[in-house]
Amino acid sequence: MKKSIVAIAGIALMAAGLLMCRAVTMAKGNNDIIHAGIYIGDMDVAGMTKQEAKEAVESYVDSLKDIPITLHAVDDNAVEVTTGELGITWKNPEIVEEAFSLGKEGNIVKRYKELADLEHQTLTYDIELGFDDKAIHSVLEEKCSPFDKEAKDASLRREGGSFVVEGGQTGEKVDVEASVAELNQFLQNGWNHQSAELDLVVTIDEPKGKTEDLQKVKDVLGTFTTSYKTSGADRSANVANGCSLINGTTLLPGEEFSAYETVSPFSEENGYHLAGSYLNGMVVESLGGGICQVSTTLYNAVLLAELEVVERHNHSMEVSYVQPSADAAIAESAGKDFKFRNNLDYPIYIEGYTHDKQITFNVYGVETRDPSRSVSFESEILSETKADTEQIVADGSQPVGFVKVQSAHTGRNAKLWKIVKENGQEVSREPINQSTYKMVPRIATVGTATSDPIAANLIQAAIATNNIDYVKSVAASLKAGDMTLGGQLLPQVPTETAPATADPAAGQ
Repeated sequence: MKKSIVAIAGIALMAAGLLMCRAVTMAKGNNDIIHAGIYIGDMDVAGMTKQEAKEAVESYVDSLKDIPITLHAVDDNAVEVTTGELGITWKNPEIVEEAFSLGKEGNIVKRYKELADLEHQTLTYDIELGFDDKAIHSVLEEKCSPFDKEAKDASLRREGGSFVVEGGQTGEKVDVEASVAELNQFLQNGWNHQSAELDLVVTIDEPKGKTEDLQKVKDVLGTFTTSYKTSGADRSANVANGCSLINGTTLLPGEEFSAYETVSPFSEENGYHLAGSYLNGMVVESLGGGICQVSTTLYNAVLLAELEVVERHNHSMEVSYVQPSADAAIAESAGKDFKFRNNLDYPIYIEGYTHDKQITFNVYGVETRDPSRSVSFESEILSETKADTEQIVADGSQPVGFVKVQSAHTGRNAKLWKIVKENGQEVSREPINQSTYKMVPRIATVGTATSDPIAANLIQAAIATNNIDYVKSVAASLKAGDMTLGGQLLPQVPTETAPATADPAAGQ
């Protein structure tokens, strides 16, 4: 019995020794190269170093970059691109290390088994390719999207006092996001590394607006007119230009309108001139001065049409062309806009025109309100602050004799009420907004530029009195040359200042 056990142990020890010897023999001389029987993709990498195998795979992937892929866009327009343009990359370079390490790591039994397996069956590591979503997205946007056919929305226009309806047209466009996913799926799972063709995801772009709904638009839901008869040529031109940019707007149910986005930019190229506008309590010259009379007139027409006001701001100082709290200012620097939404069940059409220095907006739609019901708006003054001081601003860029006076503005806090009547009887009174307008004193800008020290002293002394009428007298004398340098007396300082008055149609 003992002899049998010893014999078996001897045989086992001998087998282990033979196994070790074979493993050592198989591995001998192969520590720096990949063993036979190993493939990466279709490439036999046996006998290659790690660096050689890596370079071989990289070279193969580079060779794929010139393979053409034909993409079919809208109307089967064909666009040929290369996989290089689609950002092809090698995603699993770690397989080179795995191939190199086979039969070299672990205990002797593990290494022997791995090498023995290779003698009977080859081992292939798959090359995993990846593609750049941003590159694919860019290719589709730049090369395929230009073939898109935009939907043409149904629209309205007025000709000779009547409405003309233009029907919409269906469009088609490449769904870029869906096509990126589709192309990625094909390239990574269905591509045989040969030239190929693929249909992109094309979606139908339905036009907005129904012809039958637009044909019903004929009723005036709200109309409002303001006058700018006291405005100069440049401000008048700005009002007319802003009005023309809004005229003809069609809003479908649920759509929002932005006055600022519609009439901007305020540039000469967009038809604007320099005219007075409000800035920090002063009337200053700016491109587009007067545009707020356009947004204000539209605001009142929108209120009467009972559309949903989304955003509205009052001016910093009160304007003269509407009652307090009935204004709507727009200003890029202050982030002010007038926005409203068509909250009705039918489209609306905005008609704007100017005539005889008056601006009018009509909001057309489908009248569904009870004819016995009427809407009006009333301003309530909650408080007032009268201007009781004067302010003089010295301007070294203007010559002595120059004086520009800005009238005072009364400060007010006002509330606008919406009044609804049925059969002539008031049934509701609802607050719409509350507005605060700055009190601004009477302000004079006085020129001080002169090379004559005596004239400079005289105008500075006049400014020091802080009396605008006195400064005007001194400036007028200096400008006319009636005041000699021989010591002629200055005009007497008046004991009372003339009452400040509002500046009609000044500013915006």
